[in-house]
Amino acid sequence: MARRTSRPAPVIPTTPCPCGLPKAYGECCGRLHAGAAAAPTAEALMRSRYAAFVVRDVAYLLKTWHPRTRPARLELDPGMRWTGLEILETGDGSAFHSTGTVTFRASYRGGELHERSRFERVDGAWVYVDGEFLD
Repeated sequence: MARRTSRPAPVIPTTPCPCGLPKAYGECCGRLHAGAAAAPTAEALMRSRYAAFVVRDVAYLLKTWHPRTRPARLELDPGMRWTGLEILETGDGSAFHSTGTVTFRASYRGGELHERSRFERVDGAWVYVDGEFLD
């Protein structure tokens, strides 16, 4: 007779989520990265993609990139250290929209990136289309 062995409960990282929301990574963007949930809004996807850059989750970044604009591969700069995200403005991008924009400022060691990103729904899921760099 086969014995059942119990599996340990999954470890949910309790470090703060890099996206800037007041939740632990495992309860916030970590759930999206693991595939346990999908981003309900364009802003949530933007935050989860920023967090994916921080934790270097290339697979998630490619998965959440629009097929029309997705690169064949993505290599992240190993020296890049992201230090903060500020959402400045959102346009549409809710559960009731098919497109949306998120304007943000992402800080990194030595500078910042200011961008207005465009998002669309593909098969019901929010994906990143492209972005426009702002001054």
